[in-house]
Amino acid sequence: MKQKFTILLDLDGTLVDTAPDLMHAHNHVMKKFGYATKSTKDIRSLVGKGAGALIGRSIWGQAKKEFGKVHDEKIKKEMEKDFIDFYGKNILNESVLIKGVKEFLIWAKNENISMAVCTNKTEHLAVDLLKKIGIYNFFEYVAGHNTFDYCKPDPRHLTSIVEILDGDLNKTLMIGDSETDANAAKNAGIPLILLEDGYTEKNTNEIYHNHLVKDFVGIENIVLKYL
Repeated sequence: MKQKFTILLDLDGTLVDTAPDLMHAHNHVMKKFGYATKSTKDIRSLVGKGAGALIGRSIWGQAKKEFGKVHDEKIKKEMEKDFIDFYGKNILNESVLIKGVKEFLIWAKNENISMAVCTNKTEHLAVDLLKKIGIYNFFEYVAGHNTFDYCKPDPRHLTSIVEILDGDLNKTLMIGDSETDANAAKNAGIPLILLEDGYTEKNTNEIYHNHLVKDFVGIENIVLKYL
């Protein structure tokens, strides 16, 4: 039997523009604990490494990005829990699919391509969002930041999914929007299709990629080159 081609897709900023709802959850926590709120534009550059990292990077800015700078573990856990709880209850108020996503997923499914989501979102939130926005059934596997003992940019976040799907790294593509996706793909030896207006602080010329696209419209023409 011929081995199927595999496409791994990031979630936030790749499949779904989640920034508005993430902003509301973020600002809910910031107000409660006495920190400054952020705009949707600000949030787009902070997303990608999980709830804790988003909160931490927001508080300490570029010089001190790590959430570990909060020395009180109880407060740190409470902030992260509040964020996840609030976001979970308001996960699809303003989030929308990136242009062309649904059409691409339908095409890929018809081409018998295996697809999986690889995100640094908590797994249950990723599954919930995918179900509520109507694209969950296109995917054979969903891996969040807590699915394994590692997550992006660790390449094992990608390679483990390919292994679970009984795929082949030489027949795999990644679609993402940030340096977190890019570094994972690069270290896994997987070609990357990068969305140009991603959730990142970096310019696209600073991020590893094999192809640069505006959205999902026409991505199938790139994928066909690998089939």
